[in-house]
Amino acid sequence: MSNEQKKESPTDTVSYFFNVAAEQLGLSEEICQTLIKPYREITVEVPLRRNNGHLDLYTGYRVQHNGSRGPYKGGIRFHPTADIEDVRALAALMTWKTALADIPFGGAKGGVTCNALELEKDELERLTRIFTSKISLILGAQRDIPAPDMGTDAQVMAWMMDEYGKRHGHTPEIVTGKPIELGGSIGRNEATGHGTSVIIAEAIADFNLSFDKVVIQGFGNVGSHTALYLEQMGAKIIAISDYYGAIHNPNGLPIQQLFQYAAERRPLTDYSDADQISNQEILELECDLLIPAAIGGVITGENANRIQASAIFEAANSPTTISGEQVLADRGIPVFPDILVNAGGVIVSYFEWVQNIQQFRWDINRVDKEMKEMLIKAYKNVSEIHKSKGVSLRTAAFIVGVERVAKSTELRGYLT
Repeated sequence: MSNEQKKESPTDTVSYFFNVAAEQLGLSEEICQTLIKPYREITVEVPLRRNNGHLDLYTGYRVQHNGSRGPYKGGIRFHPTADIEDVRALAALMTWKTALADIPFGGAKGGVTCNALELEKDELERLTRIFTSKISLILGAQRDIPAPDMGTDAQVMAWMMDEYGKRHGHTPEIVTGKPIELGGSIGRNEATGHGTSVIIAEAIADFNLSFDKVVIQGFGNVGSHTALYLEQMGAKIIAISDYYGAIHNPNGLPIQQLFQYAAERRPLTDYSDADQISNQEILELECDLLIPAAIGGVITGENANRIQASAIFEAANSPTTISGEQVLADRGIPVFPDILVNAGGVIVSYFEWVQNIQQFRWDINRVDKEMKEMLIKAYKNVSEIHKSKGVSLRTAAFIVGVERVAKSTELRGYLT
């Protein structure tokens, strides 16, 4: 990896794409400085007594980036890469994502630097409760509403809701992505993957793309549900990957069977009727659609020249670096950006929040219908700007989101 690649941080990446959009919009330096910096950052110590008696000290974070359009909204990740730099960048990304989707939230992100896979269930619960208690003063159903992310799930959200409720009373709308039995929304668990398939369906028709050969890096919640929905649409998934490695079969993979592997936490490499390849090699396979659905920063200036996809759909957050994006643009490979592609999750989180406040549950038909309408509207806004202004799809998406946040910031009088 070059020195240039090493220096490119997640915050650098998000700030760069923001600045490109801000220049297109002609925003003043004053408002740019206001929009780019987070409103609040909190760092907490999270001591965890392990089952072996050892006391481990973890560090947790919550960054509230911008709340001019509504309460802060963003996931909680328990992952080794969840440091302040990562969380800060993802919080900003959430601001532009919620604005692009046109839902009444701002942007936030949180996390604990740990490997959730190494923790027993009771250890994970204790970690969650300690972290929640440390940040509870800045949370609130009308202030800051967490959701699941890497290393967290509906069960973790249930523990967070319960811990917060000990201090503030029963408040199901304090988190989204909860179990349905505790006020979660039907359709939320699969929403990000489902939404990814909705965007892909629109783009296939709009850009004359094919999905005869689809590659998905990552087979967690997002990647696995994306694969399921694409298979139902008639796509052939030829390669997928998880934490342990990747598998490839040019004739297609049995997604339903491998979805069960993921549910049972079995490595995909246990599947024998496919070639085993690395998580790097999967990105460089010849394919129609490449869908990064794992960690950020995987497509860089170093490997972008070896990408053989006709189009890239970012189901993960920030999988493409600045230099990677520039190489892909020079090669004419369209990149459909994360803040559009994976927005289905936060849209249905918004629906869950609304249902909790109203104490009235929607059925799956309403959830799916309204999610699709909002995603397609966002897609059309991005596509129109992309074509009319001749800018990249990412710049078009940022233009929509940044312009909305800038307007709400001005209307609130934050610049006076």
